[in-house]
Amino acid sequence: MNSLTVKNLLKDNPSSQKVFIEGWVKTFRANRFISLNDGSCSENIQCVVDFENTDQEILSKISTGASLRIEGTLVESQGKGQKSEIKVDKIIILGECDMNSYPIQPKKHSLEFLRENAHLRVRTNTFSSIMRVRSNLSFAIHKYFKEKGFFYVNTPIITGSDAEGAGEMFKVTTLEIEKTPLNNKNKIDYEQDFFGKETNLTVSGQLEAESLAMGLGKVYTFGPTFRAENSNTSRHLAEFWMIEPEMAFYDLEDNMELAEEFIKSVIKDLINECPEDLEYLNKRLLDEDKSKPMNERNELNLLDRLNFVVNNDFKKITYTEAFEILKNSKPNKKKKFKYPILEWGVDLQSEHERFLVEKHFKKPVIIYDYPAKIKAFYMRMNEDGKTVKAMDILFPGIGEIVGGSQREERLDVLKARIKDLNIEEKELWWYLDLRKYGTVKHSGFGLGLERLILFATGMSNIRDVIPFPRTPKSAEF
Repeated sequence: MNSLTVKNLLKDNPSSQKVFIEGWVKTFRANRFISLNDGSCSENIQCVVDFENTDQEILSKISTGASLRIEGTLVESQGKGQKSEIKVDKIIILGECDMNSYPIQPKKHSLEFLRENAHLRVRTNTFSSIMRVRSNLSFAIHKYFKEKGFFYVNTPIITGSDAEGAGEMFKVTTLEIEKTPLNNKNKIDYEQDFFGKETNLTVSGQLEAESLAMGLGKVYTFGPTFRAENSNTSRHLAEFWMIEPEMAFYDLEDNMELAEEFIKSVIKDLINECPEDLEYLNKRLLDEDKSKPMNERNELNLLDRLNFVVNNDFKKITYTEAFEILKNSKPNKKKKFKYPILEWGVDLQSEHERFLVEKHFKKPVIIYDYPAKIKAFYMRMNEDGKTVKAMDILFPGIGEIVGGSQREERLDVLKARIKDLNIEEKELWWYLDLRKYGTVKHSGFGLGLERLILFATGMSNIRDVIPFPRTPKSAEF
């Protein structure tokens, strides 16, 4: 007899069939009713114990958090809430749980408390639902790209280049910190280091993915990236996962169309695959909203927000059009924006992006043709000499969720851009080679997995959508 999952048992029609299940106790009431969960879904199955005919020593060891194997008969439930329950024949204690010290008690815990117990928080309904959503989204991403003829590639985690030009990178070294060797210029002598040069953890696999696209046509990376940004906001992590497709022969328009189709596809898959988890998370968000002032509540519930993306054509506007809309908007004129829109070229903030999506257009928005001075060196310069072929996709409740561009394929223009930004050309010799040997127009974009999960779950802090968050002063688990 194979062990069944709670998810499958709750779908079965009870017909007095013999079953057994393994899981963790959520609650144990009146020495008779065990609520058991095995992680397969957010719901628990009720197991009814015959108190008179069960070993009292075994019953004394059953508590919240304990792991059990239960054998019994699946019957129609006598109570409300679920159609099936298990009439228990035999209980085996797999692992006892010290109730005096077990942090995950059957009550509501704050998210801050659960972050301090990240190794156990997946045993709560909220975090088990989030992790199932994360798993299903990850699978949907791979599925979409495979069906579209993309090749999955693995780009280096250790790199000698800074794709974003931000300089906020974690150093990788085998040099002894207390005895760091210096060269004749009194600087760290990286020639004595493992790789013979300065290396870091990657902030993006994009540059390497571009080189692979130049031989494979369409590729995507899906892996961890790192940013040593000393920020403690609800939107920043030091370690996060990025999806980065790169496509040869694609221009900016092709890129925008692919990104829209991609993001709609994975959200549709999620809606189909995780209805119970999304319902649970939607209810959680609605309950959370009730405690907020009216002006701070979400305009759309979670399920409506997902359908808002799937069922709307994304509105495409240039940065200049977006700037004019924001400059002339009531919030800007009445000085309601925290960051006023005054001069063309300003970097748009989340409050501006959300205004465009939620108030002005009431649909997802793609902004393209951004000022060159606020974008990366590798983005293709437009003929006006002021803007680049960059694009961002904006969502309700979150602002920017995707960023991408047509890449600069012209060697002379790229070299001039690198020089203007004081980037070391010799560090990018291999990247420049791609423009010397059979260059073609090409494009790509990046999507942060955790940002997508934030949107899909309704959570407000990015630390709650990754199993073990890495943030300033925090690498506990």
